[in-house]
Amino acid sequence: MGSGHPGVGPGGSGGRAAPGWAGLGRPGVCGRCLPPASLRAPFAWELAGLREGRGGREGRRVPASSRHEKSPAGSGKGPSSPASRISPRPAKGPPAPAPQPLGGPGGGGFPAGGYCGAGRACGGAAPAARPGPSAPCLPEAAWRRGKPAEASARPPRAGMSGRRPPGPAPAPLRGTADSSAASKRSAAARGYTRDPFAARLLPAAGRPRRAPAVHRGYYVRAEAVGRCVRAFLEGTEGRARRQVLSLGAGLDALFFRLKSRGLLARAVVFEVDFPDVSRRKAALIAGTDELAAWAGERRRQQQQQQPGAVSFATEDYRLLGVDLSDLPRLEKALHGAGLDPKAPTLLLAEVVLTYMDVERSDALLQWAATHFSQAWGILYEQIHPGDPFGRVMQNHFSRLNSQLRSLDRYPDCEAQRTRFLQRGWERCCIMDMNAFYGRFISTEEKQRIQALEPFDEFEEWHLKCSHYFILVASKGEELTPTSVFPGVEDKAVHTCAAPCFAGSLAVEVCATDVGVAGLRRYGHRSVLVAPGVVLTTGGFGDHDGRHCRLTVLHALIKHEDAWRSGNVCLAETGEVWDGRLFHTVTLVKAGWAVVLGGRKSPVSPAVEGYRLRLREADSPPGCPVVELTRLLLAEDLALCRWRHTATEVAYQGEAYLFVYGGCHGPRQSVLPDWCFLHLENFCCRQIPVEGSLPVGRHSHSACGWAGGVLIAGGLDATEQPLGTVLFLRPMETGFQWCPVETSPPLVPRYSHTAHVHREKLLLVGGVWFHAPAVPGVAVIDLATGATAEYCIDTALLEWPLMLHNHSSIFLAEEEEVLLIGGGGNCFSFGSHFNWHPVRLALGALVRGC
Repeated sequence: MGSGHPGVGPGGSGGRAAPGWAGLGRPGVCGRCLPPASLRAPFAWELAGLREGRGGREGRRVPASSRHEKSPAGSGKGPSSPASRISPRPAKGPPAPAPQPLGGPGGGGFPAGGYCGAGRACGGAAPAARPGPSAPCLPEAAWRRGKPAEASARPPRAGMSGRRPPGPAPAPLRGTADSSAASKRSAAARGYTRDPFAARLLPAAGRPRRAPAVHRGYYVRAEAVGRCVRAFLEGTEGRARRQVLSLGAGLDALFFRLKSRGLLARAVVFEVDFPDVSRRKAALIAGTDELAAWAGERRRQQQQQQPGAVSFATEDYRLLGVDLSDLPRLEKALHGAGLDPKAPTLLLAEVVLTYMDVERSDALLQWAATHFSQAWGILYEQIHPGDPFGRVMQNHFSRLNSQLRSLDRYPDCEAQRTRFLQRGWERCCIMDMNAFYGRFISTEEKQRIQALEPFDEFEEWHLKCSHYFILVASKGEELTPTSVFPGVEDKAVHTCAAPCFAGSLAVEVCATDVGVAGLRRYGHRSVLVAPGVVLTTGGFGDHDGRHCRLTVLHALIKHEDAWRSGNVCLAETGEVWDGRLFHTVTLVKAGWAVVLGGRKSPVSPAVEGYRLRLREADSPPGCPVVELTRLLLAEDLALCRWRHTATEVAYQGEAYLFVYGGCHGPRQSVLPDWCFLHLENFCCRQIPVEGSLPVGRHSHSACGWAGGVLIAGGLDATEQPLGTVLFLRPMETGFQWCPVETSPPLVPRYSHTAHVHREKLLLVGGVWFHAPAVPGVAVIDLATGATAEYCIDTALLEWPLMLHNHSSIFLAEEEEVLLIGGGGNCFSFGSHFNWHPVRLALGALVRGC
């Protein structure tokens, strides 16, 4: 409900794009690497991603200074390292000072360096606030030392030392009102929220359509905040007077929604924001007949007593322009506007306090607890700055010169709860948005949301929800938060018990040459197509400084103890790679692999299957020749799926691919079925399968073992991670589904990879609901079911390692895993692609040492 900030919550930056930042081509199309007829159909919400600056959705040129690609030797161009654009790893001991980005020519007060993470344009809303192309915001050497470089001298910013003189909002915060309003309007127009007033407070020129993940983010935010506000108003309905005080309200239509629903009897809504934002909102209300009618007749203001503080006032609505960091002036302005400290009062702050100096925001919370005799405090903000997603999130706001100042001191739900209790609030309940969505959104409502538009951003959605929280604190015996979250005690609520790690594994950067740009991708598949040759296909990533669906195949070729990048040459068969992602590539024999399924967009499945053959005899050194042949599949519909698995099995002496699970159709239907694809005539055959039918899933793992298939994890139709392990056991008459009991139970996860070695199932990476912990390697003893979780120590890496949507190759001789690619769209904070292949030595684990 607050204007927040560019990229805050599900929103992003607003305004017009700077020259040279417009997206190129159609959704996901890279003009350099796709055939002319490959991907012609525009996809509405992906096109909208272009307008809102979601560089991960469109082919987009990345400025040379921001590309994640080292310049060739002798080019005269310096390397661009991800270390210069990613937040440093939190140091042990006392927290380091917040990074201070250097200023640059981006304009509007934004720092230099126009892209975060892997070069995607930051700001998930509109391109206006995106900085222009310039040097990275921090020198590479500074991040290597674990601390920022000294910033040039500048006047103190708001929330730092000194008091900001009266005037307009700081440049990085001015565009947030439009951005937030545009996202709310887009979510309402698509049917996520019921907000008929959202469009009234947004100029016609600023109404872009947002991407589905942004819609969902604003939906869950609106549901959580709306639930709290309604509970307060319903609980105080019999009082002679009650008050709602919205801090950093921006262009939100909270007052109009509440009044139109008849919830403001004997209630007054106070909204506070920077003076220029409040004056603009007052002009919009006065100039819109519908809004003016709902607001009612304006009251005369005593401008001599409060010059400039009250921008708009009616009987039950007061709009004030005051800097929240100036507490004495804020208190004086609210008193002059009629705020009654004895009346039950709800204070609402959505991604507002985090931009203030911590001492000032703490003082504001303590003032509220002592000033009001009965009050609720509602807070919606970010948490978990130290994990990979949190580091990208922090870097995004640092580049915008708008650091999340409270995160270092209050990094998780427990710390935020303690913050309130130590400042005079008597009760406090807090949970992250995954917990809220799972507990308090009904099954019917979830199904309604899922049916609104195509959606295939599950990792992004769950990671975003794990990094935001809703908090309800209360003071006064008659006001308790139990009515907001029935059945939840006065505490921090966790989605589920935190995992217990048995140890850690050190990760090492894989020794390669400089040409690894082709492996900065996600949603791809890699296969050890021949000894010492890893072939990577498809996915979404960085091609020549442009983000697009990739049609260029990539090879890693082992030479002595290092891996070298090889240019893959396609044999002249008339076929080219079509830019699919979330497909499967299954090795059926040395040099041969089968490609099935995948998608080009959530409404455009990849129908054709392919056979990949490495023509070693025709391959010059360092340049493997690959033959791509289209398969004539007899059952196209059964194989039109993505996020599925395909594993080779044998039945009655004949070879099949067991194709299981996945998504299908524009509504992302989760498939509970499977098929056995005969590997000679490529038709599906009926083979008996006994046992209980498993729940449908996608984004799971599958690998062959003992003549059958091991299925682990995945995401079910309700978008909940699964912790089950299944074995498709071979029998004389067919196959049988058998559960694999694990002890302790496997922590639910999805978007991971899996391998079997020495009778142990190894699950690598993935997404779960346990931030800030991230999945490392789970080891399951297939003889006993004993399960152990190991975290991955990334101390040697200078960039966040995101192990989802990645691929992995198990090298049996070395007993190590080669991790390739991975990452994704980090909500509105930019895309992140893992910078370099890395390897994990697993010998000690699989040998039981």
